[in-house]
Amino acid sequence: MSTPSQGREEAAPTPEELREQAEHTRDRLGQTVEALAAKADVKAQAKEKAAEIKEQAGEKAALVTDQLREKAAHAAELVKEKTPDPVLDKAAQAVAQVRDSAARAGQLAAEKTPEPVRERAESAATIARANRTPLLAAAAAFVVILLLRRGRRRR
Repeated sequence: MSTPSQGREEAAPTPEELREQAEHTRDRLGQTVEALAAKADVKAQAKEKAAEIKEQAGEKAALVTDQLREKAAHAAELVKEKTPDPVLDKAAQAVAQVRDSAARAGQLAAEKTPEPVRERAESAATIARANRTPLLAAAAAFVVILLLRRGRRRR
């Protein structure tokens, strides 16, 4: 009679091999449990999704801001091109008058203003000087709009 083990040439695993198999199985089981826990962690998934959406929104906001700046610059250029020279000259004169009046008012105010208030005013003036171009452009645009409205009323 032949025994079932005689037909197999495989030897029974040694205790060391069984330990290695058990360790390998334990590692794979640990990885599987970690993966399942990560899938079940709704709070972490929500945080990841929120961070992703926040990043996308920031990128989109930057893109839209750039587009708006370009359109505003283009619109300003069109207004400047289509504005007649006499209106531009009047706007420049108005800007000069405003500048002169402001200088005179500033001198008068400086003479009658207490020292602490004067120091704060000087710091505000420094900031305004640093942003002179946008302020002058806004003033010129305002004057042009006023002159155009005034011209339309007369017609």
